[in-house]
Amino acid sequence: MALKFNPIAAQSQKLPSFALPPTASRRSSKFFMVSSISSGSKGVENLKRSFMPPKEVHGQVTHSLPPQKIEIFKSLEGWAEENILTLLKPVEKCWQPADFLPDPASDGFYDQVKELRERAKEIPDDYFVVLVGDMITEEALPTYQTMLNTLDGTRDETGASLTSWAIWTRAWTAEENRHGDLLNKYLYLSGRVDMRQIERTIQYLIGSGMDPHTENNPYLGLIYTSFQERATFISHGNTARLAKEHGDFKLAQICGNIASDEKRHETAYTKIIEKLFEIDPDGTVLAFADMMRKKITMPAEFMYDGRDDNLFDHFSAVAQRLGVYAAKDYADIVEFLVDRWKVKELTGLSADGRKAQDYVCRLAMRIRKLEERAQERAKQAPSIPFSWIFDREVML
Repeated sequence: MALKFNPIAAQSQKLPSFALPPTASRRSSKFFMVSSISSGSKGVENLKRSFMPPKEVHGQVTHSLPPQKIEIFKSLEGWAEENILTLLKPVEKCWQPADFLPDPASDGFYDQVKELRERAKEIPDDYFVVLVGDMITEEALPTYQTMLNTLDGTRDETGASLTSWAIWTRAWTAEENRHGDLLNKYLYLSGRVDMRQIERTIQYLIGSGMDPHTENNPYLGLIYTSFQERATFISHGNTARLAKEHGDFKLAQICGNIASDEKRHETAYTKIIEKLFEIDPDGTVLAFADMMRKKITMPAEFMYDGRDDNLFDHFSAVAQRLGVYAAKDYADIVEFLVDRWKVKELTGLSADGRKAQDYVCRLAMRIRKLEERAQERAKQAPSIPFSWIFDREVML
């Protein structure tokens, strides 16, 4: 799982419309939040603030799924074992980061590193901004496992539970863990980026968490992951394409293999929602519409490097401009999921269910219209420095 953007929330004059809107910074002197936890010193308050997200987190809903719906997931244990766990790869058949990197035990290690760095010299800074952003998002994996384990009815209750849902969450996390490891090592060896600033960003991001608006509800949570895995597949596929265009075929192979994993994970999550549509079409289409109305908040929206409170917006704008991930892709994913789950063909829905069906079926067209307006604003975008590349400037 990696970044992906909200294409219809913002109306910034400098950023494309898929970027997140400007919000109050928690680290700004203008921001104040009343805490229910009393503090004995100003120092403690400052410490707490340093671990808060750079954007304000609004009211959060928890445990919105009725108890009878939780029973659905318990009843699907056997189905998940036969249909979802089979999409995992045995560890011995998985690629590992070492397969794509210079071998430190080899006599030719230094020559291999030199070759990697020579290839990296030909790649422009804006590509590295996007690749770093992708890697940072992948490295925040502990947050994503935590998020999955907030979902009622599917969480890992013990840390080593043998339910199908718990096994999937742990094994999915283990597969995803290779993505950040591989990109991190590549970027370290490339010599093109400021690793200390990147590492600070990772620590800030994991410390800030994420706010996906999934309400401990597996309907919402698994729709969210279905969307995100599709988005990540698209993003890594495009970084692979651009790496190839820049002449780095090894980097293209790295990004392509990560994209392949994301596609397999997308298959798993979309298959779960497909099953829910079969069992509970009304509840599932209502959840789908709810998630789309709230808009997909991105895993790395709280990205912060110690300097730029709008770092995620700026990173997103560069990704949009390069065609790595754009508002068009967001619309395409909505349309893909509507088709994948045969939402247009649903019958026997309640009045609210029919409204939800109509909303999600029309949403892609609405996003595409907003994208057209965003293109005009994007043409006026400035250049700004990114700490990840030693404060060199990149056009948004």
